[in-house]
Amino acid sequence: MACRSERFAKCQCNKDPINSILFKMLNTGNKSEAGSPYDHHRHICTSAKGCPCEDNRKVSLKTPEVTCRNASEVLLKTVAFIKNLPSFYQLPHEDQILLIRMCWAPLFVMGLAQERVDFELQELSAPSLLKKILLNQPASAGDASLRSDAGVPLPDVQKIQTFLRRFWNLDICTKEYAYLKGMVLFNPDVRGMRFPQYVQNLQLEAWHTLMEFTSMVHSRNHARFMWMLEALDILKSVDPNVITELFFRPISGDINLEELLLETLCIK
Repeated sequence: MACRSERFAKCQCNKDPINSILFKMLNTGNKSEAGSPYDHHRHICTSAKGCPCEDNRKVSLKTPEVTCRNASEVLLKTVAFIKNLPSFYQLPHEDQILLIRMCWAPLFVMGLAQERVDFELQELSAPSLLKKILLNQPASAGDASLRSDAGVPLPDVQKIQTFLRRFWNLDICTKEYAYLKGMVLFNPDVRGMRFPQYVQNLQLEAWHTLMEFTSMVHSRNHARFMWMLEALDILKSVDPNVITELFFRPISGDINLEELLLETLCIK
């Protein structure tokens, strides 16, 4: 995993093209006292803000036939977890729908962690415009590497991988996963709910139960509880569309997971 991350982290923008043959051919006789316009580009890429091309990198699963099957099993277990919560079905349908829409993605990622679903990535790279011009290669509409919607942004996937590594390092048990999932599902901050106070009480109940269980089982590790809460913060920025594109689109095509979950849970 570390090797893949290092490979993806290497940026090509910092390479100096001044000595390249193509650069010399295109710039012969056009030197200016003001300096090369590339100097500004190089300044941007090496700044403390990071390279701007990092966010443009797209990746996909290296073995989608295996990972997508595992992801589907995780989704089914996520549905089973929600169905086994009577307190969830005591909420009005409107509140149930809002909670599912906002919380299914973090619940799914927690399921990946619980089932130890690891996955490898491959970087998608489209041929450069200059290469196509020089080789007289027309862009094919069927070429997946040239589609603007192919793959998902690398930083979004790295968030998921960071969360998985943190949870795996903590070696969380089944009961802890159950309490953590309860805290994630019963989110009182979701706007538009009719009974946010009831949802908040359920979250606090899961929070206190987890803290008591962790203190009892891991009495010598007082920081464990806080480490789990800090890891949960990563899930707040996970994009549900990235999960759909990465884990389900390769084998299911265009699919609306939210609607599928709501129908499966008999909410809609």
